[in-house]
Amino acid sequence: KATARAGAGASLGGFGAFIELAPILKNYAEPCLIASTDGVGTKVKIAAEAGQYAGIGIDLVAMCANDILVHGADPLFFLDYYATSKLQIDAAAAVIESIAAGCIEAGCALVGGETAEMPGVYADKDFDLAGFVVGIVDKSKALTGKDVAEGDVLIGIPSSGIHANGFSLVRRVIQDLGLSFTDSAPYAPGKSLADVLLTPTRIYRKVMQTALQAGGVTGAVHITGGGLIENLPRMFGDNLAARINPASWPDLPVFQWLKTAGRIPDYEMRRTFNCGLGLVLIVRPDAADNVISALNAAGEASYKIGALVARADKADYVQFEG
Repeated sequence: KATARAGAGASLGGFGAFIELAPILKNYAEPCLIASTDGVGTKVKIAAEAGQYAGIGIDLVAMCANDILVHGADPLFFLDYYATSKLQIDAAAAVIESIAAGCIEAGCALVGGETAEMPGVYADKDFDLAGFVVGIVDKSKALTGKDVAEGDVLIGIPSSGIHANGFSLVRRVIQDLGLSFTDSAPYAPGKSLADVLLTPTRIYRKVMQTALQAGGVTGAVHITGGGLIENLPRMFGDNLAARINPASWPDLPVFQWLKTAGRIPDYEMRRTFNCGLGLVLIVRPDAADNVISALNAAGEASYKIGALVARADKADYVQFEG
């Protein structure tokens, strides 16, 4: 019930969730629905092994909501799918509570979901999470990449850590080192590996609202699976490339440790992880300083990480200086 919003209640029962359109559509000239679906991947294995579920639902909402927030959309409602071997009430309650917390942060209503017991598919404490979000945006205001141009500035917004991508590689590194998730994190004294690795994915609703209000944003990119290398080109054409200075933002300790302990090359790091940036804004050159000032005033860190340049024939779409 705490997640209810105009047009979307949050009551249980029935076979489907009803959404009232009238109170929603009145605020839009050219209303366009936008949807996204995702899961949390093998990060759920760490949550299950550590018995820590307080943030995993936030990850689920974030992975879906951020994908539509970067198009300038307002998330409306969310549904989840929770599957496990045998329902453990305390664990399930913690997961659903964290999903609700994520929905509140994203500004969308949790209107329903499905819980499935499948002992023939999952074993012991295994579980999996998936979900989807539906949002709305004015067609004329949607960020689609059509307005992105050469010279636009790239502004990076920090991640909270690994977020929810690359955990198969993370788990392999930990296994190869002979560590367990209850061991102390080598890069975070006083915390276990599980404590740090299960830090929830940031939800960038406030960042997007602030940047859009400041003006001059031509695109935005959620840095998920594929990292900087594969995600940035999704918001610009074949004639452009992103030129980035990797020294322009702080390198989080978790990534420093993974790179060294796992002997992971720079290219693989940048293709697998967010490397400290969960969101990248594409902004007109004349508006970049104003957007950064607005974000700073809102308490959000941001960094000029590079710009869009003309792409030479067969050149990389993402180019790193140094």
